[in-house]
Amino acid sequence: MAQRQAMPVRIVGMGVLRSWRLIVVCAAALPVAAGEAPKLEEILRKLAANQDAAVEARKTVVYRQDTLVRLLRTNGKLSREEKRQYTVAPTESATKKKLEKFEGRYERDGKLLGYTEPGFEYKDMDIDGALIESLTDDLVNDKKSRDGFSKDMFPLTVAEQRYYKFELKGRKKVAGVDAWHIRFQPQKPEDGDDWAGDRHWKGDVYVHPEEFQPLLVATDLALKIPVAVKVLLGINLKQLGFQITYEKVAEGLWFPKSYGTEFGLQVLFGYKRNITMNVANSEFRRASAESKIEFGDVAGPAGK
Repeated sequence: MAQRQAMPVRIVGMGVLRSWRLIVVCAAALPVAAGEAPKLEEILRKLAANQDAAVEARKTVVYRQDTLVRLLRTNGKLSREEKRQYTVAPTESATKKKLEKFEGRYERDGKLLGYTEPGFEYKDMDIDGALIESLTDDLVNDKKSRDGFSKDMFPLTVAEQRYYKFELKGRKKVAGVDAWHIRFQPQKPEDGDDWAGDRHWKGDVYVHPEEFQPLLVATDLALKIPVAVKVLLGINLKQLGFQITYEKVAEGLWFPKSYGTEFGLQVLFGYKRNITMNVANSEFRRASAESKIEFGDVAGPAGK
């Protein structure tokens, strides 16, 4: 039975979950006359241009990142959890992360036992251990990204817009701001055309009306796991989606502030977990030879 369980863990952690995609796409800016409501195309153009500038600005920022991943049994009791604190520093094209603190706990025989090193496994076939390590790596450890999140998850770029359709839904208060509300979903491919391939997310993006930066992005899975996958591999995911918030931490610098997701996972009809994942970025400061400018705490540690 142990051998049958090992493969689905790799499939979920490195396949299904690593294929998460949030596609909200955009392009460059057009001026809007005073008093006029901008059109959807204009909002998307400005959003794309500002996102490119924000990504570039992040290469000068050092910050703290707190992550919390919990695996819960179906009765609500904790099976495993890990808390990590990183210092994240930029490079020219990516980020370098240093693990500052780590705290892990797992349940065994009704007791919660602690451990102090990532990758800890307390038995030969420790599915919880393999899964929590893979989930954490998929969530925040993209070394080619300047904020740790995969560019495929939050592209907000011109290149992806042809794969999605958008609808301007009006305005909604987000963090005290009367934001533009845009709904998106994957385009349906034409007959014989599979270019929409791995675009699986639908959801909503809320855009600052003056800064034209995202304040909040929330998604849901736009497709169902095929019956054949459920039957042959025994994999089922429920309520898979995620939410990310952004905040302005300095002039011209917007940064992902928090990220969270919660979903249910079932493998081979025996292994079941409810999973929560949260990330909080804080203590932003400039990293340069001349100075280090403290921006202050814009987010507390994850889970607090």
